[in-house]
Amino acid sequence: MPVIKRKIKPDSFVYTDSYRGYNALDVSEFKHFRVNHSKGFTCGKSNHINGIENFWNQSKRTLRKYNGIDKKNFHLFLKECEFRFNYGSPSNQLKTLRIWCDI
Repeated sequence: MPVIKRKIKPDSFVYTDSYRGYNALDVSEFKHFRVNHSKGFTCGKSNHINGIENFWNQSKRTLRKYNGIDKKNFHLFLKECEFRFNYGSPSNQLKTLRIWCDI
């Protein structure tokens, strides 16, 4: 819990699976939602963890080619992964960049 409290703001939404190690989150200041994977992978439209798992899988695959990244620049590489994940295909990414740059 000390690490989690240092990294996550109070009143944040935290989505986890049903692993019992997350029980401490039930009595914390976080809004904790669980997904029971034996019953399904979502609970409604927004309560699922597959999106973040997909993001990390794609990010790790992208970052692996650098054979290590300096800690001070890691956030920039991660932001690039976030951009690529959120804006889909390279053509959509280019379209978005052109709009942002008024080209």
